[in-house]
Amino acid sequence: MTTTPLLSADALRVTFPGRRGAPSARAVDGVDLDIAPGEIVALVGESGCGKTSLARALLGLVEPTAGKVTFAGEPLTHTSRALKAYRKRVQLVLQDPSGSLNPRHTVYEAVAEGLRIHGHEGDEREAVSQALSRAGLRPPERFFLRYPHELSGGQRQRVVIAGALVLDPELIVADEPVASLDASVRGEILALLLTLRDELGLSALVVTHDLGLAWNIADRVAVMYLGRIVESGPVEEVLTHPQHPYTQALLSVLPEADGEPVVLSGEPPDPTRIPGGCRFHARCQILASGEAQAAGVADRCRTEDLPVLSGGAPDQQVTCHWAAARRSVPQD
Repeated sequence: MTTTPLLSADALRVTFPGRRGAPSARAVDGVDLDIAPGEIVALVGESGCGKTSLARALLGLVEPTAGKVTFAGEPLTHTSRALKAYRKRVQLVLQDPSGSLNPRHTVYEAVAEGLRIHGHEGDEREAVSQALSRAGLRPPERFFLRYPHELSGGQRQRVVIAGALVLDPELIVADEPVASLDASVRGEILALLLTLRDELGLSALVVTHDLGLAWNIADRVAVMYLGRIVESGPVEEVLTHPQHPYTQALLSVLPEADGEPVVLSGEPPDPTRIPGGCRFHARCQILASGEAQAAGVADRCRTEDLPVLSGGAPDQQVTCHWAAARRSVPQD
């Protein structure tokens, strides 16, 4: 049985005009992506690939140039009233808790801020207490009058998460949620996100450059390169049997990876200069090694564009001429 997505992006594009005649930047260049109720999806890619622009478009912080965002079956419209209602149901958790929290506000004020913006009519103290408890800050009253500088990094991130939870959202978008934390604390925050999914049915889009993090938390992973999803699917399939050379390169630098790390050639992604053909071909280790030539697809890699991946497919998908050629030939 197919589950209706909670959040969907359909042929989404976000283009930023260049200044003083400079080329426009196609930050998001045709993306389909679905997130099901109670599902955690990891959006993975190196800096500059477009994942933060995609996340901001899904949050309604950036209006798409083309395509649409749908939430709970309803298209997102960019009127003030619609966006206010939407942002109560979809909350953002930023990577830097120190920058997210006003140093002059107590923990109570930081968590209660969302309630006051949205005109909460219930018991404010009870709502703040519940949110802090759900975020693992117990007893919550102990933290009410404390200021951000009096907390550890992990506690500050929990306060930020509590500020999102206080509005009872259905989905959170977490942008590098543990990047600024010590290794000893990262596991605790990831475990918290999993607990929130299991206990509250909370969905999440986790934006990260770290495929290791995706392995520990995600149900599905979407790998993004130069404005497009190039590989997606169940996390176990994508990370144990990566099909796209870019995914393989990202995995090769993890500490637990076998073999030598793949050093990508060429320049990092530039959304103002998207090449023809496969947009990864200028840096592709498979093309550089001659494997694509042996498979008979080298010319196609350089000249033939690839389709946009379907956002709702339950199986592993990849946009790669070489991977497609390998699939058509029985492997040993």
